[in-house]
Amino acid sequence: MMNRRTILGSLAAAFSATVATRKARASTATPSSLPFDVEPRGTVGIQERMPSLDLESRHEFLTGFRAWAQGPLGRAAEERANAIFKAKGIDPEGDVPLEQVQAALEGDPIVGASVRYWITGQQHCWKLVADEFHANADAYMAELDAAEKAGPGSVTLDPEFKVPEYASHEIHIQPGGYVGDPFAGYIYHYGTNHFRMGNEQDQRQKLVASTAEPPEDGRFKRILDLGCGPGRLTVALKDRFPDAEVWGIDVSGPMVRYAHMRAADLGKEVHFVQGLAEDTGFPDGHFDLVYSYILFHEVPASVTRAIVKEVHRITRPGGVFQSGDFRADQRPPTPYRSFRRWWDYRWNNEVWRNEFQDMHFGNEIAKAGFTVRNSKQDLGFLGAIHATRNA
Repeated sequence: MMNRRTILGSLAAAFSATVATRKARASTATPSSLPFDVEPRGTVGIQERMPSLDLESRHEFLTGFRAWAQGPLGRAAEERANAIFKAKGIDPEGDVPLEQVQAALEGDPIVGASVRYWITGQQHCWKLVADEFHANADAYMAELDAAEKAGPGSVTLDPEFKVPEYASHEIHIQPGGYVGDPFAGYIYHYGTNHFRMGNEQDQRQKLVASTAEPPEDGRFKRILDLGCGPGRLTVALKDRFPDAEVWGIDVSGPMVRYAHMRAADLGKEVHFVQGLAEDTGFPDGHFDLVYSYILFHEVPASVTRAIVKEVHRITRPGGVFQSGDFRADQRPPTPYRSFRRWWDYRWNNEVWRNEFQDMHFGNEIAKAGFTVRNSKQDLGFLGAIHATRNA
């Protein structure tokens, strides 16, 4: 059971641990190749520091708060939920209809607080970051505009591009979503550092890139990062395979603008395109490796199937398709996990998550013309799939 002293103590410990991790890193200045670079407080490694100490401190606090909400409070909520299930004759390890789970937990203050604090912390973080970039919109827009004409690498935008309806909602309750805010790339980048409770040096993306496997025949010239977002994985793939031509494609113009700006600032020759994963416009058999990371649970099942068909078209025979995403075709292992998945869908705006996890993703890839195996690589709570395009 959580009491006031436990809450305050856990918050302080989470915050202190988060700040200590950041302080352990030495601040360095990374030379910029951009003609106009907004970087008022320098960098820590490859991470541009937040523009003010006040902003950075508030972001640190919210990250510590999230660590507490997911850690001590989250564990207390799960224990409380399981106690409620037992008291109501529900097997905490059984296969229980979601409606029954919801009814059992309705109105419980500890379970409710766990959900509320998680969501509120995320809302505060998005607002904190978004307010900064909008308050200094002229400077950051000038940075993006200048970067479009700079290299290395390139960005291709389509002024006539029509954003599909399925991508127009506020994914992860990010204000404006991925497509409705000109600073979506900045906001997503710093906001997901909070989400990951630390990812300032792209540690997560470097881990994912380390799992990429070249085709068995050794022919390896071009890579595509499908649904590249702010380009962190795209850059990590370029670091992993420096001799390859690396591309990133995303439905969001603001995301690919930011991705190119950041990649150019880091001196990485990566190419970004605004476009649809289900209709990329690339030639047949163009890529040796196509990688997608946390893309498919953000689109409807019908679009997932269309994307897989397109991946087959643009991957050469013998080429590789790899995906890291939620584990599909798996029921939540416990009633409480079923509840967690539901509130992620309901309150975190994961609109298409259930559709994706209810389909057999591996079978869809195989039906498109790939030989599929589950990867042995560890991506944490995500499932990893490796597929080779059949001749």
